[in-house]
Amino acid sequence: MTIDRWDDVEASERYVGRWSRLVAAEFLDWLKPAPGLEWIEVGCGWGALSEQILAKTRPNSLLGFDLSADYIEGARKRLPDPRARFQVADARKLDAEDGEADLCVSALLLNFVPNPIEAVREAARVVSPRGTVAGYVWDYAGDMQMMRKFWDAAVALDPSAREKDEATRFPLCNPGPLEALFRGAGLKDVEVKPIDVPTRFSGFDDYWEPFLAGMAPAPGYNMSLPEGKRAELREKLRGMLPAANDGSITLSARAWAVRGKKG
Repeated sequence: MTIDRWDDVEASERYVGRWSRLVAAEFLDWLKPAPGLEWIEVGCGWGALSEQILAKTRPNSLLGFDLSADYIEGARKRLPDPRARFQVADARKLDAEDGEADLCVSALLLNFVPNPIEAVREAARVVSPRGTVAGYVWDYAGDMQMMRKFWDAAVALDPSAREKDEATRFPLCNPGPLEALFRGAGLKDVEVKPIDVPTRFSGFDDYWEPFLAGMAPAPGYNMSLPEGKRAELREKLRGMLPAANDGSITLSARAWAVRGKKG
């Protein structure tokens, strides 16, 4: 069984949250939004991108949606900013008026939405004419290296793991499919850009420990293994990772960012 659970904020932070925040900052620099705009964020989670929007873009307002009531409550507690509101909603049916926002953005969401074109069309609905719809997803098949190396090791030991690998499950997370998705939703001037950030681990344990949480696909697979198989995978990875003399491990994380304009 594949685990796509993201309900443990602390575990999510250790696994990808710390790296997603770096991508979020680069993503907003790419968008170059004017101050004083109305923002909607879809799949806001506990507020990693929301926090960056509030800190970096001087928005007039930010309305964040997520399917998880626990995440929405967490975002409200973490970000008690009068410009921000957070509500429970499905990405495919937002509680927002037509043309309400100047931008509608998402972080690490689209590949988890059933029939994602519905989510992109809904995002286009809630932005004004010439408004921007944008988001980013991990490059699972390529240079999101902490996950790629995990799955390469897992598949080398157990070829059946390939079906659980996000690269197999989420072919959307590549430039061509992302561009086609946005164009298929009726957006114009669609662009796709790689965003690369460094991911430095203090040592092997710093890399390995997040995979013990049992949350998200790779940790979920890891914790489904018998203890002996998990130990075998751990040692396989230890031998594959590029450790420096001080034991630190430096990888990189790539996200594919996509944006388009409402026609």
